[in-house]
Amino acid sequence: MIATCYVTAHMAQCSDPGRAPRTWLAVVLINVGRCSVVSLASQVTLDFALYTPPRSTEMIRAMQVVVSGESRRAAVAGFRFVGHCGYSTASSSQRLAGKVAVITGGASGIGKAMAAEFVRNGAKVVLADVQDDLGRAAAAELGPNAACYACCDVTDEAQVVAAVDLVVARHGKLDIMLNNVGIVGSLARPRLSALDLADFDAVMAINARGVLAGVKHAARVMAPRRSGSIICMASVAGVLGSVTPHPYSVSKAAALGVVRAVAGEMARSGVRVNAISPNYIPTPLVMRILEQWYLKASAEEHRRIVEGDINEMEGAVLEPDDIARVALYLASDEAKYVNGHNLVVDSRFSVGKAPNMPSAPAL
Repeated sequence: MIATCYVTAHMAQCSDPGRAPRTWLAVVLINVGRCSVVSLASQVTLDFALYTPPRSTEMIRAMQVVVSGESRRAAVAGFRFVGHCGYSTASSSQRLAGKVAVITGGASGIGKAMAAEFVRNGAKVVLADVQDDLGRAAAAELGPNAACYACCDVTDEAQVVAAVDLVVARHGKLDIMLNNVGIVGSLARPRLSALDLADFDAVMAINARGVLAGVKHAARVMAPRRSGSIICMASVAGVLGSVTPHPYSVSKAAALGVVRAVAGEMARSGVRVNAISPNYIPTPLVMRILEQWYLKASAEEHRRIVEGDINEMEGAVLEPDDIARVALYLASDEAKYVNGHNLVVDSRFSVGKAPNMPSAPAL
């Protein structure tokens, strides 16, 4: 029998030697039958799927509370059964409570998804973008107390400086810098001899130089506080090459190079610098790219290419929210010892998948 159980557990008042009594912030481990639930609270409210063998309530009453590495007993104040057959979480974990973030390219797409995830977890966010209408709308959607929009062209260092300084002036600090903005450039896949260097320069200005500018000025305000997380959006294209137009691949490899170049220096100031490398995500931009590459394929076939040929994880499709949760981890204190790392999110694409991608004509 499966039932959903609503449990409220009031933690016993504890005190440290020489300190005033206080309510412990505890990790509560509830083990009932085959079910294990973890929550972080001083007054714990949990919704969980509960396997209910005989005498299950007696087992719940023996729940253990782990406090600062020690096991302590806690009394369960009461039980209310509210339904059957299900699993849910009571509230957001607030993993970024009190933190302040800048997200470049935060007005739309993956950037907007990351902003929403950060806000759900308690952060204040500044959406730095050049899409004024979308940026203001996204900030309004997230809530005026949680988000604001700042016009910022990352190819202009002065605008990056202004965006960072705006955050510090408004919130007094910057905890998270997410260098997300990027462009693909020309969708053509010409031979190397026909490569348009003007297009290359435009892509590099945003995807590489813009990332470095964001890292530079985030570090400027984070280092004195000896704390901060800088995240740079890269791509499997920067790991593999040959799966996107050359300028984009080179620019994402450069973003990874920025992370590797500065992570050691910033570690000495308590600041972490990491990268995220996603595989193809079926966003409108990606679908437009595939329309150019596979001219004879239908929209349904384009989606199959992304969800099946490129992403091969059975039963799962990579979505913006997946990348948002990866960014949440790197931004949070849970990743306090993760530095100089490229977190690849590609279902093994970069370590053994034979890319089914169109190639440039032979030389």
